[in-house]
Amino acid sequence: MTEYRIEHDTMGEVKVPVDALYAAQTQRAVENFPISGVTLSPHHIAALGQIKRAAALANRELGVLEQDQADAIVAAADKVIAGEVNDHFPIDVFQTGSGTSSNMNTNEVVSSLANQTFQGEKPIHPNDHVNASQSSNDVFPSSIHIAAATAIEQELLGELAILAESLEKKAVEFKDVVKSGRTHLMDATPITLGQEFSGYAQQVRNGIERIKDTLPRLRELPLGGTAVGTGINTPNGFSARVIELVAENTGVAFVEAPNHFEAQAAQDALVETSGALRTVAVSFVKIANDLRWMGSGPRAGIGEIALPDLQPGSSIMPGKVNPVLPEATVQVAAQVIGNDAAIAFAGAQGNFDLLVMLPVMARNLLESITILGHVAEQLAIRCVDGITANVERCLEYAESSPSIVTPLNRLIGYEAAAKIAKHSVKTGVTVRQAAIDLGYVANGDITEEQLDKALDVTTMVGNY
Repeated sequence: MTEYRIEHDTMGEVKVPVDALYAAQTQRAVENFPISGVTLSPHHIAALGQIKRAAALANRELGVLEQDQADAIVAAADKVIAGEVNDHFPIDVFQTGSGTSSNMNTNEVVSSLANQTFQGEKPIHPNDHVNASQSSNDVFPSSIHIAAATAIEQELLGELAILAESLEKKAVEFKDVVKSGRTHLMDATPITLGQEFSGYAQQVRNGIERIKDTLPRLRELPLGGTAVGTGINTPNGFSARVIELVAENTGVAFVEAPNHFEAQAAQDALVETSGALRTVAVSFVKIANDLRWMGSGPRAGIGEIALPDLQPGSSIMPGKVNPVLPEATVQVAAQVIGNDAAIAFAGAQGNFDLLVMLPVMARNLLESITILGHVAEQLAIRCVDGITANVERCLEYAESSPSIVTPLNRLIGYEAAAKIAKHSVKTGVTVRQAAIDLGYVANGDITEEQLDKALDVTTMVGNY
């Protein structure tokens, strides 16, 4: 049976689990929002800890806190940053739209930790000390920016680069594997498997650059704006200094938002970042589906490539193996695209001086960053790296495609070439034989030597 202690806030007494580091306001939020069971991500909790740490140091320098108070808060915040007390952040992400509940959760946890060792005359207070010179309205949006920018720079970009490099290696490995191109899911002129993989790699590289392009806005923080961006209850110099300290401790080049009113009333930077992630997700769907199609089979599919066998694919069909990582990738992409839709809707809900859809924006953005990065790395290491080409089948498809008639346009004209292609498809003979059957060689329109040269599929793939 759970034991409780009595805590109080401005609304009165509250029963709180006896071992909880949080206090009354957190408990009220727990009781008010038993909605999804999803709480703040570890990245987000750490970002809130970074703010409390930096604020304590800045407040000490500016005379708001005593040295011993700041030291106690910093030591406590470091535990939050390290993830040592994540279990004490129980509030559902679907809560008050400003994130006040989670800001107070952080204040209460840091206060409790600080008071475990603090020897001052008065205990560390969640509002008066931990939250000094701050408001939820500048802290919580800043924490989203900190969490997202840090996760992107220190995790996601590297994970995407692993996938890009894997695809680039395959592009080189498969550079001489000639296969049939496909447009509209129909046979097209020849291409190499390496050329296709180079396209996939470029999609990922472009995605990396798109995400990087969002970082300058994502690194802008409204810390110091407090309630509505005016900076009420902050000492001079607090905003610049607290952001400088956050940047130092995270290793990310955060800067003060050039306009605090924009940075608190809207969250366009989060919408922009999510849009870049959505674009990567769209790229992933194309890449993963191509891998699934080319690897389909083993007897009744395309079978141009073989994907690594990772796990049994059926509970009823013995020996069946499925493209599980491409399938997982498409599912991740679906989630990211859905997350982006919610972020865009939430980002449009700013009324006057504060956007109050922050927790759901944070939850969705941070999830998108995490799952995109993780699936990119897994797709590279456990799938793409092990792909092999069925060279013979690729060449067979290329040479049997009616689209290889295309070079004959220049020799006998488009209409004659079209007749050859249709005859080839109808009768099942090769394009070369179709040209002979229709009399183009006998009539002197083209020689067999010209046919052989024009229909050499290895000369149709260009130099790209």
